[in-house]
Amino acid sequence: MEKRLIRLEVDNFRSLRNVVLPLGDLTVLVGPNGAGKTNVLKVFEFLADIIRTDLEPALDQRGGFDEVVFHGGEREPSTIRIKAKATWTTHSSENAPDEYELRITRSRRKESDSLARRETFQFKRTSGRGRRITISGQRATVTGTDGAHPEQDEGSIGISSLSSGLSTLPRLRGEAGGLEVSAVAERLASFRVFDVSVDRARLPSKVPGRRETLLDDASNLAAFLLTLRRMNTERWEQLREDACRVLPQLEDIDFEYPSGSGREVVVVLRERGLRRSTQLADASYGTIRLLGLLAVLYDPDPPALTCIEEIDHGLHPQALELLVERLREASEVSQFIIATHSPAFVDRLKPEEFVVCERRDDGSSLIPAITSERIRRIVAGSEGLPLGELWFSGALGGDL
Repeated sequence: MEKRLIRLEVDNFRSLRNVVLPLGDLTVLVGPNGAGKTNVLKVFEFLADIIRTDLEPALDQRGGFDEVVFHGGEREPSTIRIKAKATWTTHSSENAPDEYELRITRSRRKESDSLARRETFQFKRTSGRGRRITISGQRATVTGTDGAHPEQDEGSIGISSLSSGLSTLPRLRGEAGGLEVSAVAERLASFRVFDVSVDRARLPSKVPGRRETLLDDASNLAAFLLTLRRMNTERWEQLREDACRVLPQLEDIDFEYPSGSGREVVVVLRERGLRRSTQLADASYGTIRLLGLLAVLYDPDPPALTCIEEIDHGLHPQALELLVERLREASEVSQFIIATHSPAFVDRLKPEEFVVCERRDDGSSLIPAITSERIRRIVAGSEGLPLGELWFSGALGGDL
């Protein structure tokens, strides 16, 4: 996959005190509860919300700066920093990546506290120096990436001190970088943190129109699957075959319309030995989660990056082999970041797909807790022991 996120740096966001995380097409975060896996996913959710709602609402939704900033250590940090490196714009590469950095700083005063943000965009051009756009306060400045004096001062861009330039800078002229900023903003806005809500996924969906986008909690699972069957027969058949492979009693997946063909649709399962089909509302927890996960893996229009929390939750171990296969296939066109604490899932991974997470005594996350190179050396000397067993034994850190 050519266009992807290659690195994430985070300071003082929840437990992520100082994290530098290289990212591949498929990255699996492994560690005990409280190690910070979920907080990595929350960073991506936060970045997407900034584009969708702006910076201040995204902070308010999370309880404000006080709730988001790192709570450990002796002194409270005054700055939250998030930096992403990627190959999203036309002329970017691994050696000359796009870079976006956001700093949110709190200044304490006797009367009141105040927040301010500073954003920096850096990207490659067709020839010569790249461009760096810096937004501080209401002013945007464009410079060369070699640190030269400002080439352009865009002046006031009509943006408040706690708003994001991601939604404003696309209005810049092409030479100043408007197209490149638009590309970065579009990618960030598409980030999805996917977590199947089994109770909601059980329910009927409104019959879709021409196309249905899968929601982050799979609450429109029936509508999405119906759309997939109507509009992408090949993917639908692959999903159906996978479900039957993992659920031995399952013979087919179909749909019914309890309120009429134009109103609501429900998923029904045709199972071996039963005279009547089973509506999804009566299916097991694991069956619904599996269908939701297969839906996201067969999404014909995936986002730039999908995060999945505790992917193994509620699933039989026989489903994990299939999920890892499908994750690798799906990650050829869309990046995936997965969180798990299942040794059985880890058994099926490659060393380069595996990131160990630990928690320090001060409450901060150590991610990665061990380098990929060291993991490879340990695996090479383990006489064929699977990754999950090595991790479970403590040989790779990230104790359960």
